[in-house]
Amino acid sequence: MLEKVNSPEDLKKLNIKEKQQLAEDIRKYILDIISKNGGHLASNLGVVELTLALESVFDLNKDKLIWDVGHQSYVHKILNGRKNEFENIRKINCIAGFPKTIESKTDCFNTGHSSTSVSAAMGMAKARDLRGQKHSVIAVIGDGALTGGMALEAINHIGCTKTNVIVILNDNEMSISKNISGINLFLSKLRAQKVYTMSNKSVKKVLNIIPVIGPFLVKLIRRIKKGIKQLIIPKMFFEDIGFKYLGPIDGHDIEELEAILVKAKKLEEPVLIHVLTKKGKGYKIAEENPDKFHATGPFNIETGAPKKAKAKDYSKVFGEKLVQMAEKNKRIVAITAAMKDGTGLSGFAKKYPERFFDVGIAEQHAITFAAGLAKAGMIPFVPIYSSFYQRAYDQVIHDVCMQKLPVIMCVDRSGIVGADGETHQGIFDLSFFKIVPNLAIMVPKDFRELESMMDFAIKLNKPVVIRYPRGGESDYKFQIHTNILYKKSEILAKGQDVTILAIGNQVSKAMKISQKLKEKNILADVINVRFFKPLDKYTILRSISKTRFVITIEDSTLIGGLGTSVKELIAEREIQNVTIKSFGYPDVFVEHGAVKELEKMYKVDEKSITEYIVNELKKRKLYK
Repeated sequence: MLEKVNSPEDLKKLNIKEKQQLAEDIRKYILDIISKNGGHLASNLGVVELTLALESVFDLNKDKLIWDVGHQSYVHKILNGRKNEFENIRKINCIAGFPKTIESKTDCFNTGHSSTSVSAAMGMAKARDLRGQKHSVIAVIGDGALTGGMALEAINHIGCTKTNVIVILNDNEMSISKNISGINLFLSKLRAQKVYTMSNKSVKKVLNIIPVIGPFLVKLIRRIKKGIKQLIIPKMFFEDIGFKYLGPIDGHDIEELEAILVKAKKLEEPVLIHVLTKKGKGYKIAEENPDKFHATGPFNIETGAPKKAKAKDYSKVFGEKLVQMAEKNKRIVAITAAMKDGTGLSGFAKKYPERFFDVGIAEQHAITFAAGLAKAGMIPFVPIYSSFYQRAYDQVIHDVCMQKLPVIMCVDRSGIVGADGETHQGIFDLSFFKIVPNLAIMVPKDFRELESMMDFAIKLNKPVVIRYPRGGESDYKFQIHTNILYKKSEILAKGQDVTILAIGNQVSKAMKISQKLKEKNILADVINVRFFKPLDKYTILRSISKTRFVITIEDSTLIGGLGTSVKELIAEREIQNVTIKSFGYPDVFVEHGAVKELEKMYKVDEKSITEYIVNELKKRKLYK
């Protein structure tokens, strides 16, 4: 059936049985491709029927459909002109894993972070009304994303202004990990309505076949339905704030979904449709392990086992070290924003449940909650992905650093993360943290240094950022590991021809470059910067004064990064006749692709840097 459907127009011609067959075909197609390439699996398998229903009822050439987060948009992409490109999804120069307006008119808004869809939908709906247009605006948001304060702010705004927006609550009881929140408890009560609705339908079916009095009894029941409903179901939050609440309905019943969407389309008021879906639907292994198959690398379809054994990574090292530290220090607590597994906190949560807090998708609350804990004498560690720390910037400034509170903010997935692309690349954190007073920023070169920095952070007794990348260590094995001293860098190699300043996982690259240079009789000072803030000015200036040729290497944006800090230092001390070249990422949003491919594209790979150094020394006639 999938071969026959190349557009929503083809889809609209199918009957229900054909659409059900199409749903199975799409599931098999997604499973086949993601098992080879990796990607977001469970969330996409869960919305197949919902997507088919949406594309059948609405015309996305004029109606606006916004997928919250957007990692569940694969079915949408397949139906809207990208079926043949899907086999290369998330690869460099191919289609993205998230909605992208440059790919299709039917991708009306770029998404990649949680809880943004309803606000965007409200904006589009208001623009429609102001311009006198007539079309539907639909936001699809998960129950996990509903814990994000921004989503609740938007729902409140829509309800009070009575703006005609359709919000579809895709309720699968999951974000990435299992949802744990007050919102989830509230939704669990609404889910109970499904049992009530099914019972109500059964009763009406029986009563209607009773001669004479049957229809009368049905009308009587309808008149008292609201009263009965309130005895079984708590008062509806959504209806109280101005929405027409429809549901909950089976998110895998295409016919029922289409009927409710047609009804919602006719209403000229805010509508919330509560849809119950199963994450990983149709692939039993993903159904039973939706968290593990939220985002996955290539895997064996028969067993679900990864094709490549997962190596030890920074998140795991962080989590294991924190458990060890918590055993000795009862003041240590851990906070996650719905990312327990991704940030390595599963072991901590299991061993110290009373000191582990999952606040849901609520990074702002996570930071201020940590500030409150720190103010009251606890030592909070808060691991959040780099691209999500952006969401809590005000709280870092106002609630933590301004009060000099000892919150240890662990920035996971920093630098280039690869296939997730521009919404997830962690290249801005060094720059936006740099300008915040009272904040120390440390970046480890390997696992061992990460563990040392975690111990050192507690001793500092001030706001701290520890920044580390996605994945594991480099294959380079460091011979030198000196003790961590406040605002002190680490000299790893000595030379007189060039100064190489590197930070974090780029230090191993710097060492490999220095070895290649040594083969050409070029000797480099290699300095592991360690403290991005405060910078070790003495050690850096001493090396610069010796070589007068400086290279900085970082996996972040060049604006406001390590290179900028070193240039500011040189200007401040008025050091003359210095050549400085910074290697990092320009003023762009870095697209999706494999990390090594992106490094090569932006010329921050070993080869490009080595060639630059050699050519520059040739110009200066210091190397033949």
